[in-house]
Amino acid sequence: MNPFEYLNSINDTKKDIMVDDIAEKQYLPFMVNRGLSYFVDTILIANEMNRNHHLDNRLQFDFCINSVRKRKRFSKWLKPHEHDDLLIVKEYYGYSNEKAKAALSILSASQIEDLKRKLNTGGNQQTNTAKSKHRGDSS
Repeated sequence: MNPFEYLNSINDTKKDIMVDDIAEKQYLPFMVNRGLSYFVDTILIANEMNRNHHLDNRLQFDFCINSVRKRKRFSKWLKPHEHDDLLIVKEYYGYSNEKAKAALSILSASQIEDLKRKLNTGGNQQTNTAKSKHRGDSS
């Protein structure tokens, strides 16, 4: 089972889908709490479960399913957005995200443009799948 099934059960269906030990092990409290934290009426419940992270998965699920009022809740999950300049610095220097962010704060706009020119290989900007089809690869 994925975390979205647990969220659907907590928010909408109110079915107890944690029927065995396998389902209990597949329950990811962090992901469920994150999904509940997007809404005003469930953020305090998510916070309470984050404060009591030491509780068993079964207890956390039971608390959530019995505390959250039935309602359809949908939201887009926030994902980190990587800056194009950050990707350039990471590729050129081989840095991690943290080091690239530090380097990016030091580099000037003209230095970043120099890096972009150095990394520009020319040609068409195609995806790997399009390139492999042109070569005749079947994968």
